[in-house]
Parts: sequence; structure tokens; C-alpha cells
Amino acid sequence: MLFDPADPVFWVMIAFIGFVALLIYYRAPALVTRALDARADAIRNELDEARRLRDEAQSLLADYQRKSREAEDEAKAIIEQAKREGEALAAETRRNLTESVERRTKLAEEKIARAEAQAVSEVRASAVENAIAAAEKILKARATGATAGALIESSIRDLEGKLN
Repeated sequence: MLFDPADPVFWVMIAFIGFVALLIYYRAPALVTRALDARADAIRNELDEARRLRDEAQSLLADYQRKSREAEDEAKAIIEQAKREGEALAAETRRNLTESVERRTKLAEEKIARAEAQAVSEVRASAVENAIAAAEKILKARATGATAGALIESSIRDLEGKLN
């Protein structure tokens, strides 16, 4: 028979039906459904949060990449500016050095010219003194008397004025 109380399958079937009846009585399927819905909502919220965080991370990454490019461009601009300033400074230094060399050369030439003029003046003065001394000796040897002395003195004074 199909429903024999001595058969253990019958009791397993009765226990199973009782178990299912208890589940339905305490609304277990609704509880399970609510739990599954709550879990699905939590997973959905986590996915939405993950998408939002991913979008935020992508936005931050794009912002950092833009800032990095800007920093590189700014660094390149600074390097170019430094090169231009360095070249300008080098050109100015070369110009100043050239001017300084020209100025020192001019000063040296002027110093040499002054020394040359002084040497010429000293040679002239020495020549005048020697000429006066020679003229004095010659006149003393040839002229005699008081007139000769006056003549010599007058000539010496005239000669000094003419030779200088």
C-alpha cells in the first residue's frame, strides 16, 4: 500500500509535509524572500557605490594627469626661460668683457702715450741743458771781459726760452 504507517518512507513524507507546513505557517518563504531582496538591495547599493567611486577615481586620475601635463609644460617653460636668461647673461658678460678689455687697452695706450711724451720731454730738457752748457763753454772760451759775461748771461736766458 501506498500509505502504510509501518513504512519509514511514509513517516519521512509526513515529517517533510509537516516541515513545509511549519515553514508556510511562520512565513519562512516571505522571510527568505525579504532577506534575499535586502541582500540584492545591499549588493545593488555596493555596485552603485563602486561605480561612483570608480567615476570619482577616473575623475581624479584625469585631474592628476592634467596637472602633471601642466607641471611638465610649466617646467619646460621655466627651462626655456632659464636658457634665454643664461644666453642673455652670457652675451652681456661677453659684451662687458669686451668693453673692459677695450677700456684697459685704451688706458694702457694712454699711459704709454703719456710715458712717451714724458720721455720726449725729458730728452728735450736734457738736450736743452746740454746745448746750454755747450753754448756756455763755447762762449766763455771765445768771449772775454765784462761784455762777454753779460752777453753770455743774456744768451743763456734767451736760449732756455726758445728751446723749451
